[in-house]
Amino acid sequence: MATLLKFAARFSNNLTQKHVFAASVRMSSYLIQDPKYSWLKDLGLDVDNKGVFCGEWLGNGEVVTSYSPTTNQPIAKVTQGNSKDYEKAVKAAREAWQIWAEVPAPQRGEIVRQIGQALRDKIDLLGRMESLEVGKILGEGVGEVQEYIDVCDYAVGLSRMFAGHVFPSERKGHALLEQWNPLGVVGVITAFNFPVAVYGWNSAIAMVCGNCMLWKGAPSTPLTSVAITKVISSVLEKNSLPGAICSLVCGGSDIGTLMAKDERLPLVSFTGSTQVGHKVSMMVQERFGKFLLELGGNNAIIVNEDADLDMVVRASVFACAGTAGQRCTTTRRLILHKSVYDEVVSRLVKAYGQLRIGDPCEADTLYGPLHSTAAVEAYKNAIEEAIKQGGKVECGGKVIDRPGNFVEPTIISGLSHDAKIVQTETFVPIVYILKFEVLDEAIRWNNEVKQGLSSSIFTKDLGNIFQWIGPKGSDCGIINVNIPTNGAEIGGAFGGEKHTGGGRESGSDAWKQYMRRSTITINYSKELPLAQGIKFE
Repeated sequence: MATLLKFAARFSNNLTQKHVFAASVRMSSYLIQDPKYSWLKDLGLDVDNKGVFCGEWLGNGEVVTSYSPTTNQPIAKVTQGNSKDYEKAVKAAREAWQIWAEVPAPQRGEIVRQIGQALRDKIDLLGRMESLEVGKILGEGVGEVQEYIDVCDYAVGLSRMFAGHVFPSERKGHALLEQWNPLGVVGVITAFNFPVAVYGWNSAIAMVCGNCMLWKGAPSTPLTSVAITKVISSVLEKNSLPGAICSLVCGGSDIGTLMAKDERLPLVSFTGSTQVGHKVSMMVQERFGKFLLELGGNNAIIVNEDADLDMVVRASVFACAGTAGQRCTTTRRLILHKSVYDEVVSRLVKAYGQLRIGDPCEADTLYGPLHSTAAVEAYKNAIEEAIKQGGKVECGGKVIDRPGNFVEPTIISGLSHDAKIVQTETFVPIVYILKFEVLDEAIRWNNEVKQGLSSSIFTKDLGNIFQWIGPKGSDCGIINVNIPTNGAEIGGAFGGEKHTGGGRESGSDAWKQYMRRSTITINYSKELPLAQGIKFE
């Protein structure tokens, strides 16, 4: 509460600044018209923006307004695509693929390198854009653009390294090969919480593999989608390449459904909720297409009795409250050994009270708003349900009385590990504290939820560590030791198991999901032997 009072005082003490701001708002219907936000125009944005790009900017669908979750004021408008715009974009992307697929992979890597450099040149502006439209704190907004840049760097090296194999043939005068080729046009549907990095994971890797892109960003972050596409298209234009190599169609579920059902998109990558991801996968599977799913995560940190509690508290604050609980890798459950339970809860409550809450565009803010009013309602409903099921609110639990979608980061104790609300992922800053006695019990609790994205244990015991990462340990796609559940590096494959969807993006061999594999046999002899020594004469 003291933090909030200081935050409020900072504005109320300067009446002149307040009156100037109020006058500016009265004169401006949209934030982009306010001189304070004139930097948005440096990203090529205006009050009215077209939301479809396929070598040219267009849009004939619904006009939507993007709002800042910090104040719920309108930023600017975007005209989304309709079914005809979508059709035009797909055709343009397929035509562009005919050219892009002929470009040697290392040269494709050079184009992606230039995209990374173009993003570097505007990293601060793009990071501020994301803070304004998504609600992430400035450091995280800039960090997400940096993640796209890092993936571009990774993809440049990959463009000279991904390869097939030559296998020994059992037949004389024969060669047995494995070849990887691009799929064609890859559809990418991204979520509001990572509107830059997730597209970067997909596009940078898929592009060096020889694919073109068709992107649909979240309906609530269209300005970020447009701004990123403008950066990419400038690089393609400079290199005399078709802009439709990276096409964009802003839209809602209607565009997503068209993508999922479109046989011209051999792969659809979807990031979002488990419920919607399931529907998308079923539509793609119905046409025997490929899908890559990055869905929910009911992630846990296990704190063993030998853990470094200083590290635990520091890690948990970011893991549970960072991004206002709106990461798929956010820690939803904190599973504490009974011997350290009281101390960790006490220290965590104190640390939560020191979080600097405020405008995410300000450099010293550590905790910003939820992205939407719907998320605020989900937060309120989850707390109400947790209390009904026997939970105790240790701290937080209230909507903050100020403009925007601000809620208090919340810690709830007293619930059973299998309580319905604990088993449910709610995309808000609520963490449930559980108490265990033996490690085997804690691992079972980690694994009993439907999702299997990220997990972590804090311990100094090597035996515990190898149990945790072994076949009877965590069943998640991401298994950490002595670090939070969130904040993954790009070098490893990112993704999870079970209801998280099974997809893998970014590093390791995730590139294989954007290519088709062919086994090739070449007979360079004058004989025609059959495999397995079969005679057919």
